[in-house]
Amino acid sequence: MKHILIFGAGRSCNTLIRYLAANADKFDWKINIFDIQESKNENSARVTYSVMNVKDETARDAEVKIADLVISMLPARFHKYVAQSCVKFSKNLLTASYETAELTAFRSDVQKKGLFFLNECGLDPGLDHMSAMNLIDRIKNGGHTLLAFESFTGGLVAPESDDNPWNYKFSWNPRNVVVAGQEGPAKFIQNGKYKYIPYNRLFRRTELIEIDDFGKFEGYSNRDSLKYIEQYSLQGIPTIYRGTLRRPGFCRAWNVFVQLGLTADNYFLENVENMTYRDFINSFLYYHPTDSVELKLYRAMHIDQDSDIIPKLVWLGIFDDTKIGLKRATPAQVLEHILKEKWQLQPNDRDMVVMRHKFIYRDVETKLPMKLTSSLVVLGENNEHTAMSKTVGLPLAVAAKLVLTEKINLKGMFIPTHKLIYKPVLQELKQHGIEFKEKLHDAEAVGYSF
Repeated sequence: MKHILIFGAGRSCNTLIRYLAANADKFDWKINIFDIQESKNENSARVTYSVMNVKDETARDAEVKIADLVISMLPARFHKYVAQSCVKFSKNLLTASYETAELTAFRSDVQKKGLFFLNECGLDPGLDHMSAMNLIDRIKNGGHTLLAFESFTGGLVAPESDDNPWNYKFSWNPRNVVVAGQEGPAKFIQNGKYKYIPYNRLFRRTELIEIDDFGKFEGYSNRDSLKYIEQYSLQGIPTIYRGTLRRPGFCRAWNVFVQLGLTADNYFLENVENMTYRDFINSFLYYHPTDSVELKLYRAMHIDQDSDIIPKLVWLGIFDDTKIGLKRATPAQVLEHILKEKWQLQPNDRDMVVMRHKFIYRDVETKLPMKLTSSLVVLGENNEHTAMSKTVGLPLAVAAKLVLTEKINLKGMFIPTHKLIYKPVLQELKQHGIEFKEKLHDAEAVGYSF
């Protein structure tokens, strides 16, 4: 029997656990899951849930020591604790979140001990890497010259469950939505020119994208696109851009919160325990003895009376006299608190994950520019077994099976850009409905020139 140890049992773990449990009898696996909170799931012969604080080194070491494979679904800042124990007891480790500097500090130890650490094997990062590299390698192997690569991903609400003016509901960590883009300026290259978008302009620099059968989306730039030049071996490419998808109109409305300062997370509000939602908004606006909070906000943000932003703000209830109910909070935490009430998936709601890659390349034979698009849309089952859980958990679960069955025998620290990882994972994901649709066009016919 092989023991799989999983740290973390949050909303993105359901499909991962379901897949491993479904294969446990066949491969003789025992799955032990530990989380900071007690789970509502019942234990079984193959799967057990227990409580543990991952910072408890003694408890953590005791479990890692007897594991055959360790998976961390914790927030990225906690991976270092898990990695420390994995290196100590020579255990392979898989994670779904970004490879941090704290994790890469273990690289030499992982290499020396002949371990396999796989990071960024979820949705974004993860499925984006694998699907992009699959096409990049195909284009390069065909002798073509890559001229542009753009990639967008979004976790949204399925059309039939889209019943609010924001066209959005939470299917993953709400905090990450509220503080998105604050890591620093977005960086990318466009037609050979380096471009930077500071946080205060991020949600006004968007582009429209259309996906067959699902309509229009808007994309805004993600973090640092430049690091993918090295990771994807795209040295010299004139355009590289990665972004996040929302429905049209979301970004303009969200920008109101950014400009007001409601997404700040670096200080605590005074007297927040006595504030209402209306007080919270008013505390960021100018003083006036008679103007209403609504009027002050619209004037300060230059919002016209017929703007479609107004119904979005009113629907959220930010002008209501509802008590916040938090004893200590940053502006971002208060905003998250308000949004979680309004943007939660209802029991029968379904979410939706959308990913879209665009490649422009010069054909080796015709010398003409060609445009290749690759799109993925995955719909969730309900508010528990979501598309987000599926697309985050399944790539990691399949990779875990491949490691445990010795189909992946790499040694060192990786993200899933290696063909020995992405090819078998993508192949199996097709069996679970995670399959990309491709379209090839003459790029000059769609307005591209070089």
